[in-house]
Amino acid sequence: MTAEPVRPTALIAEDEPLLREEIAEFLRKLWPELNIVAQTEDGVDALRLLAIHRPTVMFLDIQMPGLSGIEVAKQAAGRSHCAFVTAYDQYAIAAFDQGAVDYVLKPVSLPRLATTVQRLKERIGSVPADLSNLLTGLARQKTEAKTYLRWVNAWAGSTIKLITVDEICYFRADTKYTLVVTSGSESLIRKPIKELIDELDPIQFWQIHRSTIVNVNAIAGVTRDLRGHLQVKLKQRTEALPVSESYTHLFRQM
Repeated sequence: MTAEPVRPTALIAEDEPLLREEIAEFLRKLWPELNIVAQTEDGVDALRLLAIHRPTVMFLDIQMPGLSGIEVAKQAAGRSHCAFVTAYDQYAIAAFDQGAVDYVLKPVSLPRLATTVQRLKERIGSVPADLSNLLTGLARQKTEAKTYLRWVNAWAGSTIKLITVDEICYFRADTKYTLVVTSGSESLIRKPIKELIDELDPIQFWQIHRSTIVNVNAIAGVTRDLRGHLQVKLKQRTEALPVSESYTHLFRQM
């Protein structure tokens, strides 16, 4: 009696839940024999799951809470094949050029992931590469060359929306979510304001309140209310955004 071939296994580590599920759904279509044994949203848990499941392949977001995908991949060296998921193509291209199997650039598309799957299949029978030197270089590049968020995955009701940062008028904290406001829509993301401010270009986005980040390009002007407090007027929205006293220095030149 012939034994059934061992199914390859996969771990998906991506901190955006909607994107994580989208990758899993695409993989089920493109690689039905692949067994997705675990999914997680942070790098620390990814290391724990790596030790438990020893997956054949890992899809790792480069930017994750706890530990980055780069740090997780270092621990997976020689044990699992790695494909990076990233919004920052300079990291991804360097990784692919030096043998990190492949990368998937956000937003993920089915044709691009199909190419990644094919390349992974071709490498399944080989020992996973030791990427230590490459990953050290990528970590250094990440530190030296700051890159900024280019888009967000948000949802309005049951609809997932891809919104580029240039479309966004402002972000505002909303309980455990963050409201993303464009000229004609409002939607939600899970990332808090304190994390967003570190990922946005400070030339384009200013924090004007502990709960508000505004796109400078969306500002029409600044006025004072009856109590003398600054308020930001927007070009394409009717509401005014209050400015905390600690951020008023940003508008002295206006």
